[in-house]
Amino acid sequence: MATIHPFAALLPQPSIAPRLCELPYDVMSTDEARAIADGNPLSFLRVSKPEIELPPGTDPYAPEVYARGRDNLRRLIDQGALVRDAQPSFYLYRQCVGSHSQTGLVAAASCQEYLDGIIRKHELTRVDKEDDRVRHIDTLNAQTGPVFLTYRAQPEIDTLVSDQTDRPPLVDFTAADNVRHTSWRVADPGTVRRLSDLFDRIPRLYIADGHHRSAAAARVFQARQGAANAAGFLTVIFPHNQMRILPYNRGLKDLNGHSPSRLLALLAGTCELHPGAPASPSAKHSLSLFLDGRWHGLSFRPDLLEGRSGIEALDVTLLQDRILQPLFAIDDPRTSHRIQFIGGIRGTDELEHRVQNGEFACAFSMHPTGIEDLMAIADAGGIMPPKSTWFEPKLRDAMFCLMLGPG
Repeated sequence: MATIHPFAALLPQPSIAPRLCELPYDVMSTDEARAIADGNPLSFLRVSKPEIELPPGTDPYAPEVYARGRDNLRRLIDQGALVRDAQPSFYLYRQCVGSHSQTGLVAAASCQEYLDGIIRKHELTRVDKEDDRVRHIDTLNAQTGPVFLTYRAQPEIDTLVSDQTDRPPLVDFTAADNVRHTSWRVADPGTVRRLSDLFDRIPRLYIADGHHRSAAAARVFQARQGAANAAGFLTVIFPHNQMRILPYNRGLKDLNGHSPSRLLALLAGTCELHPGAPASPSAKHSLSLFLDGRWHGLSFRPDLLEGRSGIEALDVTLLQDRILQPLFAIDDPRTSHRIQFIGGIRGTDELEHRVQNGEFACAFSMHPTGIEDLMAIADAGGIMPPKSTWFEPKLRDAMFCLMLGPG
């Protein structure tokens, strides 16, 4: 069952939270992070991507980078920008953008349950990226980036969470990207016990975003031989029916020697073509192709879908098996330099722009992967193809930190 624990979070001072809290370290380049943090000494990117304070070209995995992150975290604590909570608590974190709202429970999830598979994953991790987060956690003695978890929604939890958000918040601000971030503390012992008991009935949790952070926390837990102060990892846990998944689109550098007309003729052997279709496909097993200055709708032929389920029925799998490999000769999208992945938050205008400026020869706009598909594949122990999902909005770093020792 899903074991969660309250913890004494490191929290931002409400008045400076808009300047302090930042997007996760892994959704931007070093140059982008340096530009965002420029002129803002409070930016948490100085903790999560500390290479931005060192000379350009510095190895981001050098020991002095992690040491700078540790020093910057300590500076924010010493200045009172970040304050350790007085007692272990749960917290609530609501994000609103446009008409979408999602509220998650902030808690320490169990590293052991991650290792035992109660917390399910759906992506492979890279050792070098795991190593980076292990060194970051070890050097800072803190987890500064939350893992995005989900669970099958439970009405009792929904009601309890809703009741807690009627109170004044700890932090409430709208970031530059128009996402509103609001947090509450849940410290009442009876409510804490009730939430723990309700989650104890949930058979499993699912990683939505943060596979490398999860794996790194578990490795630190093992390296510290199961020490209690490293037994949990920082999570925000959302009900599945509040999740917002955007597509992960694809851009192709070339047409593998085909002319546009020849490529469309080849695609007709796999898909039903719909010239002039919308840029965003409206249904599963459909995608849109921007080629030669216009959008073409593609629907996989029904006979190609027969007998396919789970991973084999995902649109990203069908695209790879039926289009990218046979028509573009892209055997492994993880290693090919001829394909790029573009998060759906950038929109289809980004795809058009990058084709029209010659960066791509064509681009595929995808239909989002469903959360039910993700959970079913994770339950079966499956690993989804790379870049299958883009969860939005992203959790802001520095809203909550989990310290692994005094501080």
